[in-house]
Amino acid sequence: MVSMSEIRPHEVMVPTTPPDDARLRFIGKIHTPWTDRKDCPRQGKQDGPECRVEIFEPWVPALKGIEDFEQVELLYWLDKARRDLVIQNPGHSDKTFGTFALRSPVRPNPIGTVSARLISVDGPILTVRGLDCLDGTPLIDLKPDRCSFTPKAPPKP
Repeated sequence: MVSMSEIRPHEVMVPTTPPDDARLRFIGKIHTPWTDRKDCPRQGKQDGPECRVEIFEPWVPALKGIEDFEQVELLYWLDKARRDLVIQNPGHSDKTFGTFALRSPVRPNPIGTVSARLISVDGPILTVRGLDCLDGTPLIDLKPDRCSFTPKAPPKP
């Protein structure tokens, strides 16, 4: 794992300007055990540690009904990621790849997605498993997983 400002051999960086063409409203914050990218899993695991997703006001009422789903899709802003590489050399490979051919957090618009297992909902706090982001990551959106359009079946009597 390289530091935030380094690039690996054969990677290509392009000059960029500060982004000013989109406005996002962060609806919450993600709380995980990871504070350093080196410790963060490359992809979330459904048996990973429990993490908390905190939803900010005025968005808490938008959670109504989310507890009926087993999986939720989180979209989050990778606020600590570089945004200037077009060619990358992943640490697990000797090859180079274009940024759009990777799930790397280093992207022009560093939006992360993950399908997480919903454990519980307590007011504005969701407890989930399967995350792959740093503690304090801003939440962009939350929705039922794309494969879970219908709520889970109620328990049989």
